[in-house]
Amino acid sequence: MLEFTQQIVNGLSLGAIYALIALGYTMVYGIIKLINFAHGDIMMVGAFVGYFSLTLFGTNIFVAMIAAMLTCAVFGVLIEKIAYRPLRNSTRIAALITAIGVSLFLEYIAIFLLGPSQKVFPASAFPIKAYTVGGLSILNKDVFVFVSAVVLMLVLQYIIKYTKTGKAMRAVSLDRDAAVLMGISVDKTISITFAIGSALAAAAGVMVGVYYNTVNPLMGIIPGLKAFVAAVLGGIGIIPGAMVGGFVMGLLETMVSGYGNSLYRDAVAFGVLILILLIKPSGIFGEDTGEKV
Repeated sequence: MLEFTQQIVNGLSLGAIYALIALGYTMVYGIIKLINFAHGDIMMVGAFVGYFSLTLFGTNIFVAMIAAMLTCAVFGVLIEKIAYRPLRNSTRIAALITAIGVSLFLEYIAIFLLGPSQKVFPASAFPIKAYTVGGLSILNKDVFVFVSAVVLMLVLQYIIKYTKTGKAMRAVSLDRDAAVLMGISVDKTISITFAIGSALAAAAGVMVGVYYNTVNPLMGIIPGLKAFVAAVLGGIGIIPGAMVGGFVMGLLETMVSGYGNSLYRDAVAFGVLILILLIKPSGIFGEDTGEKV
């Protein structure tokens, strides 16, 4: 029982990272029906901004995370304006191919500029400590990741539900034409959505650096795909669904690694995607509208 509880603790911290990345996927899809496959690579950019903030400027982990979030928020807006906005009225497949192209562009630009090798987060930035609670071993990095992710999710929920910007985002998601008639700037709302989603991905990137202690230019591929699975699992376009899906994916991955074989954890994650698409394509919280992609 103690081992099972330990796996849950590990799964919650990993799931919090997936949930943050999944929120960006689901927010963008909810607004413009685009699967932004470059989202995982924006996370990678955020991880490197955090890394250089720590190593070059000697900041603490919280300042590094804020710097990564601000940088990637601007980055996300630029990507939306340059790559996605001209294709907004095009077919979905055109936008999807563009998203894949942006993803590859970011990865190989990072390899060209930074090199393909891994870089280690400085140990002094976040000294690892272990706490024993009722026989459980809880690392301070797990607490940092989980608490930071939950705080950011609560802030996002507040923005969506109680601010003017959040109301505009919900209005554009529900009916873009009606939102325009009500005086809402669709372009501005979409840009803000990309900024928020990219900032959350950047925070997740810094958390991945703390969690695994390394960063590299291709680090966004697998976490990005797993976060996409989490978004689909919870119901793509539904914010609470992305949160739940992220935690489910984190718990599932740690259980497979702990009780099975860690080599199978990626296969299980994508197996879940296949099952959910076969059984309930709209996800846990989604409603089947009969829409065909």
